[in-house]
Amino acid sequence: MYSEHPTTPVPVRERGTAGRALAVAHPNIALIKYWGKRDEHLVLPRVDSLSMTLDVFPTTTGVRLDPEAEHDEVTLNGRPADGEALRRVVAFLDLVRERAGLAHRAVVDTENTVPTGAGLASSASGFAALAVAAAAAYGLDLDATALSRLARRGSGSASRSVFGGFAMWHAGLDLGTAAEADLSSYAEPVPAADLDPAMVIAVVDAGPKTVSSRAAMRRTVDTSPLYEPWAVSSKDDLTEMRAALLAGDIEAVGEIAERNALGMHATMLAARPAVRYLSPATLTVLDSVLRLRRDGIAAYATMDAGPNVKVLCRRADADQVATTVRDAVTDGSVLVAGPGPGARLLHGDGR
Repeated sequence: MYSEHPTTPVPVRERGTAGRALAVAHPNIALIKYWGKRDEHLVLPRVDSLSMTLDVFPTTTGVRLDPEAEHDEVTLNGRPADGEALRRVVAFLDLVRERAGLAHRAVVDTENTVPTGAGLASSASGFAALAVAAAAAYGLDLDATALSRLARRGSGSASRSVFGGFAMWHAGLDLGTAAEADLSSYAEPVPAADLDPAMVIAVVDAGPKTVSSRAAMRRTVDTSPLYEPWAVSSKDDLTEMRAALLAGDIEAVGEIAERNALGMHATMLAARPAVRYLSPATLTVLDSVLRLRRDGIAAYATMDAGPNVKVLCRRADADQVATTVRDAVTDGSVLVAGPGPGARLLHGDGR
């Protein structure tokens, strides 16, 4: 039996309102990691990746065209965006404008419940929501695959948040023209048995990272002697992960995810100079996960570019896992998430 969780967003052409749109998207946590780009302009990764979209931390984004404005206006959580955050949104809107053949500036209002820059996929939910809302507001006629490609240009992992449940992001062609490479890199839903999984999220530090993911990726790819061996082994991890999901084997899913994440962090520690996201609090949580497994609970850790830990387990074990992890987190928070929906347009009343 396969999961019936919604994986495909409603195409924007069906529900967009001319010049205005509101969308929501959720973050995803990669079980097979994306780390390192082969093309930063097109946001093309070096390896395929696979993730689970969550049902927590939604980002809601409204886009309204303003033909009279000279500049885009971007608000994040009630405050005007500036610096790199503003630059990225404007660059993304420029891409949408180019495709739509419209020069109109836009008013963008985003409410992001994900801690920003803490390794909790805030850019994934943020740019997935922006892609859906901006495409609708500018009148683009996009299906789910095209939306995934578009979201990728804002943030690579956003390509996966377009879909609910489990999704795989194809690295795409390594040869051919830029246009061919662009078309070949997108996410799509991955079939999975009814695992009934949960993700226990231990937020040990919600503050921004000392080294951005973008800078850390560059340094790791350029200087770590462990990067290429990890990238090669990640291809095998992906093949095994897809088989484990299809078989409904949550122990195998967890084992593969944990080794893939630890391998990624090993490549960063071997970079020159090293990139270290794992804090003492991270290691304490990882130790608690090992204790859970010794006690017979199928619990497996994964970490993105940050100190926070996500623990994959069966939904039936989530409360026990959360209690154990909470005891290990002395200054932070713990919450339980499940598989979440894909990015979608909302009506004006938020439905």
